[in-house]
Order: sequence, then C-alpha cells, then structure tokens
Amino acid sequence: MVTRKSRYVWTPEVKEFLLTLLSTSPTRHRIIPAESILWRAQIGHGFDPYVYEGEHIADTPAPLPKERMKPLHGKAAEGRANPKGIPYLYLANKLETALCEVRPWLGSLVSIGQFEIIRELEVVNFFNTEIRHLLYLEEPDQKEREKSVWMDIDQAFSQPITLTDRIIKYVPTQIIAEMFKAEGFDGISYRSAYTNDYNVMLFDIDAAEIINCFLYEVERINFKFNEVANPYFVKKHYEQK
Repeated sequence: MVTRKSRYVWTPEVKEFLLTLLSTSPTRHRIIPAESILWRAQIGHGFDPYVYEGEHIADTPAPLPKERMKPLHGKAAEGRANPKGIPYLYLANKLETALCEVRPWLGSLVSIGQFEIIRELEVVNFFNTEIRHLLYLEEPDQKEREKSVWMDIDQAFSQPITLTDRIIKYVPTQIIAEMFKAEGFDGISYRSAYTNDYNVMLFDIDAAEIINCFLYEVERINFKFNEVANPYFVKKHYEQK
C-alpha cells in the first residue's frame, strides 16, 4: 500500500500494522555490548605511494581511507532502511558476510573495515533461522501469524535489490526502520541473503568507529542454482511433406 497509494500520510491499516509490529517486538529486543566487533565492506581502494631511494616510483593499491568507510552526511543513496540523504551504518557480524553483501565482481578490490561499537546499543532483531511455511492449509493461530509476519519482514530487509529494480521497493522497510528509530532504538538486525549470518544497521553512524581496514581481491565466486518452479515444454509442429 505504501508503494502504490500513500507513502508519507499513512492509512489506518498501515498505522494499525505498525502499532501491532511495535507491540509484538519486546521479545526481539537485543543488546549489542560496547566494544563488540562488526564489519563493513566497500568496493574500491585507495593508493599508497611506493618510494625507492627518495624517488616516487608508483602508487600501489591500499584500503580506502577511514573517512570513506562510512556514508557521507547528506549524500547517502537510497538503502533498504535509509531514505536518500539520511545515512545509516550497515554492518555485518562476520568479515565474509560483509564481503558478500556488497556483491563484488570477479577481480574487484574490496576494502573491509573492522568496526568497534563505542557504547551499548539496543536493536530490534528480525533475524530468524527458522524456515517459513509458504502455505497454510488452515488459518494459523495468533502466535504463528505473528512469527510469519516477522519472518516476512526479515526476508524483506535481507532481499537484495538489483540495479534494474525500482527503488520504491525500499519504501516499506524504510518506514519500518524509521518507526523503530522514532521509538528510540539504535538500529535493527536482519539476516544476510548470502550467508547464514546477519547484518546490523545502526541509525547513528557514529555509534561505531573503524579500528582496522584491509584490502581483499575477489578471486572466485561460487553460484548454486535450485529449480523453484515447474518447467514448460514447447512442442514444434512440422508440416508433413
């Protein structure tokens, strides 16, 4: 509804949904202790000068400088949780997960920053390791409905948006994130679409500080395919000669 009719002035149905989501969230509040370590990846690199006997020979690839490892105020692109121009800090619980989240191509250089949480944070956790039922043969009870809705939202946050997708697909998750921001939470956590781990999105980009930065080159990308629908077959008819 928020992608088709009214985005900024919510209908009673949207308000009711958000209030229900908020009222069922207490069991999903999580504390991230200060000094916890998270990771952030950025495609790209900087340069270090190579000097020999006082002469500058060349520039060699190096990790991006620390100011490039955070989004810029006022210049943030649309994200799954943040509107354009309002930066949030997207992190992952593991280095490999952060790498996968930026979807690098073969041979690309990726800067990987190690971030330390500087204060205790309270986030809303959407991450769930259970598998959602795709179809219910009868109406599920309230507990099962609640669990399914939270799992659907987790999937919506984790679902990658491609360059050919419309940015408007971000609107529902942006609204949910902004509601929890208004309620005083520090961020949200949700599953990674690429690994069995999770991501953490923080509303305050200064709630974590970079302490190390590394540079990786993508040497191999593995794809796994799974048929998800029934095929169809086209039979060609030939005239008898």
